[in-house]
Amino acid sequence: MAVKRIKTKGINPFFETEEEIQYELSNALLPKLPFATTIDSIHFFGAGCTPEKIPIMRRALMMQVSMDAHVEVCSDMVGAARALAGHEPGIVCILGTGSNSCEYDGKEIVKNVSPLGFILGDEGSGAVLGKILVGDLLKNQLGEELKQKFLDKFKLTTAEIIERVYRKPFPNSFLASLQPFLEENLDNEAIFYLVMEAFSHFIARNVMQYDYQHLPVHFTGSVAFAYRKVLEKSAELTGIRLGKITKSPLDGLIKYYGEK
Repeated sequence: MAVKRIKTKGINPFFETEEEIQYELSNALLPKLPFATTIDSIHFFGAGCTPEKIPIMRRALMMQVSMDAHVEVCSDMVGAARALAGHEPGIVCILGTGSNSCEYDGKEIVKNVSPLGFILGDEGSGAVLGKILVGDLLKNQLGEELKQKFLDKFKLTTAEIIERVYRKPFPNSFLASLQPFLEENLDNEAIFYLVMEAFSHFIARNVMQYDYQHLPVHFTGSVAFAYRKVLEKSAELTGIRLGKITKSPLDGLIKYYGEK
């Protein structure tokens, strides 16, 4: 099966109108497809695809294809489950800017612990790692040298950080953009244990609500992939059986639909 990969900006029906989604599809996606491509089916997996928003996304996609084409819209969690577990039962987790998890029976999601967002939940996510990092640095918990190194790297003052977190839109994205500092300084013992504790917290509050004694636990997302060694140590200490760790579910989804 020949595969062509095309990248556009993210599409989220929770934040975009149906018209905005149609515009992005018409102007950023369709012109990049091979000329005279016939679209027989579309499978869309994305954040914001809740039961209330799926009809909006589906209508926007239907406008781009013939009326008899098959259009499926599911959450990013369903996409991750199919990509990592395929047709087998498993626990599947997403660790990116946010975090999420589910128990999957090989066909559908049977249990989902609500992620709750980065203020109440999203343990182990880029946003929460960034939040913990900034809080510890500004509270002088990681030493003056690391604090100054951080401030110099991002050219930020304490006042600017407070402004971005409490007064500007999308503080979760801002905080997630800071977490690569952790990856760069992972050889620092305090940083290593900060990340490991965050992952252990995610496992305790999410994974352990599923049948983790009998099922493999898969992870996908930029954070899971970047800190896979720490994730492996957290899994060892918490007694979960690690499955796959991938940066993106895309390759797994291509394989899943290629086998159908």
